[in-house]
Amino acid sequence: MATEAEPEPCKLSELLDRGWRILEEVEGSSQPTGAREVQDEVKRGLGMLEQATRMVTQLQLFSSNEDLDEISSADIRYLLLPALLGALTLKQVDLSHRLQHLEAARSYFLDFLKRCHDYKVSSFNLPGKEEALQEENEVVRTARAGVPPNLTAMAMQRQAKIERYKQRKELENRLSGLKASVKSGTAEEEQVREFYLLHLQHWVCVALEEVESIDQELPMVKAREMMKGAEPPRPQRPTRPPMKPFILTRDAVQAKYVVV
Repeated sequence: MATEAEPEPCKLSELLDRGWRILEEVEGSSQPTGAREVQDEVKRGLGMLEQATRMVTQLQLFSSNEDLDEISSADIRYLLLPALLGALTLKQVDLSHRLQHLEAARSYFLDFLKRCHDYKVSSFNLPGKEEALQEENEVVRTARAGVPPNLTAMAMQRQAKIERYKQRKELENRLSGLKASVKSGTAEEEQVREFYLLHLQHWVCVALEEVESIDQELPMVKAREMMKGAEPPRPQRPTRPPMKPFILTRDAVQAKYVVV
């Protein structure tokens, strides 16, 4: 874990790298996620990734009107920001804000998945809001009535998870072969581009799994509150909103204030 004396990054690339590294450190830490030091790092990492997101929006790096091939190899990694924010948001352990954290993380992951779907990063179906709502209502109904779950649907979900797991492992193996040269700065531009495209594809698998998991947990959180005799809290706007829509053009006046 980082020390308080460590200087805060200010460049866009440093903010992304450090926020990403904090996520990896939290996931690999031997300390409990709820430990104060770990939660302090989670908060710190979220702040860095949020700042990086604001910079990307200010610089107008991306647009829904462009193709993936039009994004420079240096910029493509910033498409990962919403996914990293979603993953780090879920590392927060304050149960009194669990609903808010789940909804914020879901917004981040859906934002990431929509961008990857629009850019055709990989082939997948976007999670549907209507299906998620129907599933949520069904879980609440069965939880209250004691009805057994749909075993066929569970089997299909399990098979989808197995397929995503296989895909993730394949992507991780390919990433491990490129990581050393990319991190050392000796990789060619094509290798750097491939490295971050593989990361995007890997995070698509992660995001799909996380959204599915969140959609299963959300109704249970609400059902638990209902069983306690309290109305579920109204959905709150996430304190860390997902990345705003990108615009095609770059503003040179804004860009000169940020060094990537």
